[in-house]
Amino acid sequence: MSSMNFRSSKQTIKPPQRGIFPLDHDSECKPYMEKYISCLKGQQDKHHLCRELSKDYLQCRMDRQLMAAEDLDQLGFSEEAKVENAVEYDKSKEKEGFIAGKHIDGRLKW
Repeated sequence: MSSMNFRSSKQTIKPPQRGIFPLDHDSECKPYMEKYISCLKGQQDKHHLCRELSKDYLQCRMDRQLMAAEDLDQLGFSEEAKVENAVEYDKSKEKEGFIAGKHIDGRLKW
């Protein structure tokens, strides 16, 4: 029979890790989130076209202390990180029957 180990001391609470933040139980930022989700649906999930809405949503969460306040440039919203004239891959190779790795002859020797 296995023994159960219970501590009688208090458990220490650790602060959340980066990227983990409380849920928006009061729906304070829900309008921003809905605009962003709507944009994603309308743009066929091309997030770079909804960049400003994403930025507004994150700013709302920071303003209401639902996530740690950080410089938005550090979160990928700097001018250098801006995506312009993105071209979607058309999967032409796959349509022609290309299979990744199929061109490799012989068995690999590890």
